[in-house]
Amino acid sequence: MRATSLLNSLLEQCLAGLGLHKPDKAVIEVPKDKKFGDLAANWALALAKETKQAPRPLAERLAAALRTSSEHIAAVEVAGPGFLNVTFAPAFLQACIPAVESLGDRYGASQSGRGIKVQVEFVSANPTGPLHIGHGRGAAVGDSLARVLRFAGFDVETEYYINDAGRQMRTLGLSILMRAREIGGKSSADDFPEDCYRGEYIKDIAADMLKADPDLLSLPEEDALERCRVYGSGSILAGIRRDLENFNVRHDVWFSERSLAASGAVERVLRDLQEAGYAREKDGALWFTTTVFGDDKDRVLRKSDGSLTYFASDIAYHADKFRRGFARVTDVWGADHHGYVARMKAAVAALGRPATDLDVVLVQLVNLLQDGRQIAMSTRAGTFETLADVVAETGTDAARFTFLTRKSDSKLDFDLALARRRSMDNPVYYVQYAHARVCALRRRALERGMDLTGQDDLSLLVLPDELGLLRTLDRFPAVVEDAARSAAPHLISFFLMELAGLLHSYYAAQQILTAELPATAAARMRLLEAVRQCLKNGLDLIGVSAPAVM
Repeated sequence: MRATSLLNSLLEQCLAGLGLHKPDKAVIEVPKDKKFGDLAANWALALAKETKQAPRPLAERLAAALRTSSEHIAAVEVAGPGFLNVTFAPAFLQACIPAVESLGDRYGASQSGRGIKVQVEFVSANPTGPLHIGHGRGAAVGDSLARVLRFAGFDVETEYYINDAGRQMRTLGLSILMRAREIGGKSSADDFPEDCYRGEYIKDIAADMLKADPDLLSLPEEDALERCRVYGSGSILAGIRRDLENFNVRHDVWFSERSLAASGAVERVLRDLQEAGYAREKDGALWFTTTVFGDDKDRVLRKSDGSLTYFASDIAYHADKFRRGFARVTDVWGADHHGYVARMKAAVAALGRPATDLDVVLVQLVNLLQDGRQIAMSTRAGTFETLADVVAETGTDAARFTFLTRKSDSKLDFDLALARRRSMDNPVYYVQYAHARVCALRRRALERGMDLTGQDDLSLLVLPDELGLLRTLDRFPAVVEDAARSAAPHLISFFLMELAGLLHSYYAAQQILTAELPATAAARMRLLEAVRQCLKNGLDLIGVSAPAVM
């Protein structure tokens, strides 16, 4: 990021000297091929149309100005139709190490989100059963995103929306009551309704409830159903909280859908939409004209039988979010809700907010594998269908990291055997071992009496792989910014794998503690300590530990 900021500043100065200004579509990026330098800029191409100049000659003029603009610039080349390829002087890259040392655990942090209040709502599974592996991926994405946003300076609050109102909760109560009747000899398994929840956990809850409430089976039907609903949802929610805590995930707020309905918030927002002209009666139902905001068709808010749709509650819920002062709201949803995005953004616009104030992160399905073979996810058949099963099998670190090895809206193959494996082909082990490897080197250096006070000659770090590590270290703050801006925490895990790979290659190719000169050994240790700190900071952002010993 130091490099990007410097180049941006120098280019603006060079343009000013030519009587020009920074173009709207100016881009500075890391070239895919290292032979094109440290950074590439398209500024001459972006200015060509506006200035009515050929981009190549304009790029040549900019390159000439850049070469004399700063001692930190080692070379500037013009490529293709007018790209600027810039290489920085080693001394500039070496200065990244003191920057990491001075900031420590805050290296990579920024204040770009200062003063911006953001809510991240994620998981929000119905309290009708335990969390499954898909919920686990959403939890890893949501929690990591919140960590990244906080690191970027945003004021972040995380929330779990408890869907404890509606038909599914009555179905839960009925499921528990029917299993309780089976246990009490009042009915048989053949009497169990087809549309009820059939997991073994329902039998466990029913058995526990009979112990806690022995009079349950003698109560009137509606009273018994209500007690089963309350006890069952409470029991399941307690399990969800426990599973999330074991997964290193905590929510600041647990928001009840029932409290939303009880407060009259849903009816109020429907009246507001009608008064604004966005809701109308038709065929005995209340419709929201989402087509006004780009949705493909209008949506029902209240059915002709008087019952409310889930959409009506969701609109009221988002209205409540913005009422609480959030400038931006991020929802993490399963990919099966992709069709819901347009109508929810339409609702936000109807509430008087820019649709962009709602950001939806979609999380695709997870295929659970064992040694490359897909596992059929059946209840309690030893096939690890629940998040708790997976975490018990692989550990929290491996599960969280694995969930972030792909972009969230891409399908993910989760191989249990690979996640357990203590080898370099396991991504989390690969990264954590890089951190532990530097810790081991530091212990050996101290045993040898090496001075690690940070007074070393960093100018000795000039090998290509040393400069490559320095360039990558310098890029970490920009990766954090990009992950925060695009709601993409997987960018952190991608970066960590890249940095760990560079470290492992460097360790294999170069002598560290036994370098020919003691000063070289000390400088290399200082470089690797900076890499270790960056790895730790990145692992913290995705909720994964940074072990000192493995």
